[in-house]
Amino acid sequence: MVTAFKTYVDRREDAYWIADTRISLDSIIYAFRDGVSPEGIVQMFDLLTLEQVYGAIAYYLANQGVIDDYLQAGEALYFDQRNAMLQDNQDLIARLNQSRQVTI
Repeated sequence: MVTAFKTYVDRREDAYWIADTRISLDSIIYAFRDGVSPEGIVQMFDLLTLEQVYGAIAYYLANQGVIDDYLQAGEALYFDQRNAMLQDNQDLIARLNQSRQVTI
């Protein structure tokens, strides 16, 4: 039996996921951008098939502008949250850094 249409990527909860998995498209695309081969990505995410990885990469390439904007927004959110956490916890970070300097 030949499958006429298959979905490899789902949009759930304002994020992109490999269809029927809990693996984010982000994970696949960052590995792909870092030069990892599709076969290498399958080794990294052994729950995925080679077909799913190629399908995810094809989805990315067909929607590269939208996905790149999505990834950039996620990176900006990460850095905003990281900077806020660092700002809110300056005393704790200072104490941790001080305790690292203490020799036993």
